[in-house]
Amino acid sequence: MKFFNRFASAAHDMAIDLGTVNTVVYARDKGIVLNEPSVVALETRDGVRRVKVVGNEAKLMMGKTPSNIQAIRPLRDGVIADIDVAEQMIKHFIDKAKGGSGPLRQRSNVVICVPSGSTMVERRAIRDAATNAGAVTVQLIEESLAAAIGAGLQVTQPTGAMVVDIGGGTTEVAILSLGGIAYSNSVRVGGDKMDDMISSYIRRKHNLMIGEMTAERVKLAIGCATPPEGDGIVMGVKGRDLVTGRPSEVRVSEAEVAEALAEPVGQIVAAVRAALEQTPPELSADIIDYGITLTGGGALLGRMDQAIARATGLHVQVAEDALICVAMGAGLAFEDRAYHGVLLAA
Repeated sequence: MKFFNRFASAAHDMAIDLGTVNTVVYARDKGIVLNEPSVVALETRDGVRRVKVVGNEAKLMMGKTPSNIQAIRPLRDGVIADIDVAEQMIKHFIDKAKGGSGPLRQRSNVVICVPSGSTMVERRAIRDAATNAGAVTVQLIEESLAAAIGAGLQVTQPTGAMVVDIGGGTTEVAILSLGGIAYSNSVRVGGDKMDDMISSYIRRKHNLMIGEMTAERVKLAIGCATPPEGDGIVMGVKGRDLVTGRPSEVRVSEAEVAEALAEPVGQIVAAVRAALEQTPPELSADIIDYGITLTGGGALLGRMDQAIARATGLHVQVAEDALICVAMGAGLAFEDRAYHGVLLAA
């Protein structure tokens, strides 16, 4: 591909899924080389704010930092909220993806995934952050297209394919055909909203304040999109009792978590149904044959596929390696000439 071959001798080509919760990096001829939380720990000394650690180490600090250290996520709802911190994070991940050998002078050609609903200003912020972090050239690809390619869907063929990418900050719903997007919608509901709803529910129902990390653990352990028969699995959840102010532990059931997640799951299902209502008849016929493919971390929520299948009457499958589909698809887009047309100029 000319875009990358021009710099092949001087740069490392890579695709980056810059997610609200996790950043995944795909390197040419190597596959996935990095998958770490999109978290940066900042330390303030003598009035100067510096990056202390990034990724896995920074996530361990969330909710546990002293006053001079702050662990933050520089992205919100799939777009950059703090461009300076995001630039430092991207620079760290690019360097680490190269194996940590060699300075950032060895610049890279980069493809970055963006939500379909992102504005030109938001896309420019992503481009500028990547350029300042060491990218010699930057191209963009819409997340839904990248997810479909990574899931193995035949997006370049004259047949309709439907993909629902449930990320940390946004859910992308798209109808694809002939290498393009026939319909797309992005709703700002994802894993973060689910964590917030679990935290709010436990605070309201059990008078227990829990942290962001604890809410995420509950979601991963017993989170589900539809209620189980009876209470289902029960787990202990620790936090601060709002009545006594002391540390406390309560038992939370799978049925309670399903109740807490009813609103965000309902919003995702509503977005899928709205997409189907806007789909041209010929593509609708293809979707009946091929069904709906779920990607992203939210696709792994218990019985999410069943919830969407029940609401639509269609076959729904979760993609293999759903967590890394977007980065895999972006990487394949710059390695395979067949996908040349899906890359956008930044």
